[in-house]
Amino acid sequence: MTWLVPLLVLVPLLGAAVALGLLNHQKLQRAITVVVLVVALAVAATLMVLVDQHGTIVVQVGGWDAPYGISLVVDRLSALLLTVSASVLLVVLLFSIGQGLAADDGEAPVTIFYPTYLVLAAGVLDSFIAGDLFNLYVAFEMLLVASYVLITLGGSEQRVRAGTTYIVTSLIASAIFLAAIGLVYGATGTVNIAQISERMAALPEHVQLLLHTMLLIGFGIKAAVFPLAFWLPDSYPTAPAPVTAVFAGLLTKVGIYAIIRLETIIFPRPQLNTVLLIVAILTMVVGVLGAVSQTDVKRLLSFTLISHIGFMVMGVGLGSVAGTAAAVFYTVHHIVVQTTLFLVSGLMERVGGTTSTRSLGGLLKAAPLLAALYLVPAFNLGGIPPFSGFIGKLGLFRAAAIDGSPLAYATIAAGVVTSLLTLYALMRVWDAAFWRPKPAAEAAAPHASTAEPHAHLRSPEPAPLTVSEETGKAFHPGGSVTVTDAPHASRASSPETAPTATQDGVGEAPTRVKLPRMLVGVTTVAVLGSVALTVVAGPLYGYATRAAESLESPDRYVQAVLGGTR
Repeated sequence: MTWLVPLLVLVPLLGAAVALGLLNHQKLQRAITVVVLVVALAVAATLMVLVDQHGTIVVQVGGWDAPYGISLVVDRLSALLLTVSASVLLVVLLFSIGQGLAADDGEAPVTIFYPTYLVLAAGVLDSFIAGDLFNLYVAFEMLLVASYVLITLGGSEQRVRAGTTYIVTSLIASAIFLAAIGLVYGATGTVNIAQISERMAALPEHVQLLLHTMLLIGFGIKAAVFPLAFWLPDSYPTAPAPVTAVFAGLLTKVGIYAIIRLETIIFPRPQLNTVLLIVAILTMVVGVLGAVSQTDVKRLLSFTLISHIGFMVMGVGLGSVAGTAAAVFYTVHHIVVQTTLFLVSGLMERVGGTTSTRSLGGLLKAAPLLAALYLVPAFNLGGIPPFSGFIGKLGLFRAAAIDGSPLAYATIAAGVVTSLLTLYALMRVWDAAFWRPKPAAEAAAPHASTAEPHAHLRSPEPAPLTVSEETGKAFHPGGSVTVTDAPHASRASSPETAPTATQDGVGEAPTRVKLPRMLVGVTTVAVLGSVALTVVAGPLYGYATRAAESLESPDRYVQAVLGGTR
């Protein structure tokens, strides 16, 4: 079944090429994109079962034996993240399609979105199966190109500025990573991860430290760890809701995955574990303090994203099977829950016309189902028992307690504080957006910019009643321009779905708001998926533990990749 592995990259890239040739046939584009991601999910799930039963699967591209050719490697860690990532990519795609269908405008969707999204999917999936550093670099560059297009969809000044910050930071990370690859090749004579693992121990200590530090910095920027996460809060909130959701759920986890590989395969000795634990503490605390200070839902979620990256770094920094297993489990949990919360924030923006908690209000009465969809993943992210967030954090705290060092106990304290402040920040959003009535002072101006720190960048063009000006403008072939809430336009709702105020700005939130069925259905599936993590927590944690045990013995990975060529 080794032929399944290359399909994870080839099918999305071929689908992107076909979708690009169908720019004037959006229905076909949508169908092709959905089919491609369904195939990718089926392949990933099949590989997950096969790898767990039969061990690591390795494909030597073109028949060139390692380390001379390109190795594609799927072990338990890769297979698990491939399956979760393909699931998230499919759910977010369906959400974006729902926004386009709800727009009641056949020309509103941006047709370049579909091929770009598939290139992004190929980059994500390729990152998880790359068996050499240069292939991993190529996957990162695919992500960079696709994400820059997606983050600037609409071409508004605010999105282009945020996209510029994002791409400059990403290019710096790529330059550091590429320089590190050159140094690794110069020192070891290879870029194959398995062969690097064999040869690294023979290098002088100071050379190992230099290579380790450079790779860790490059991956740390991708993962958004402190102090390398400064770019994220200003980049993600400006993007459309589906784009932000997939970015928050997956792109930072690619960096975490690379860090796990770095610390378990390339540098299995605890060379920088103390540094990682300190970084984990600072990432958790600084991130959550940033979240508490926000009044915009998307920015708040962006800061919680940073803070919870610290939990994953904590598990890696402990350098034990228990710590790595908890980190893997928490990574899966965070991918699903963080994506779900960003999808819910997209619905909140559709109903309230903004994501600013200063302007939102009365959503519990207007959309009771939306209130429930927000509350469940919020409790999960906050670590309320018995949700998967609690199980993952408990596993991390247990691993730290087994370690027993003062620094390990400090990470426990930081994790507890972060969990409590995360819950406080998310419940403050609940109180402001759902529980309290809509502020009377805001009723006359319900479409204030949702990105308050950049209020001076507001476009002078009037926005429809259901769309905040922060969402910007999107173009599509033919030269016409339309205001959008996503890669697919979210135009003014019909009277029965108008969210909060009449055109003259007078009136309170309606008794009920009729949300588009597909958007609600997809978001509900995402919420149920986050709950399902709790239901299957036992088997999932067991799988994560088996993955961690495999990573604990780098020789297994080396033997699987190099085989008789060692």
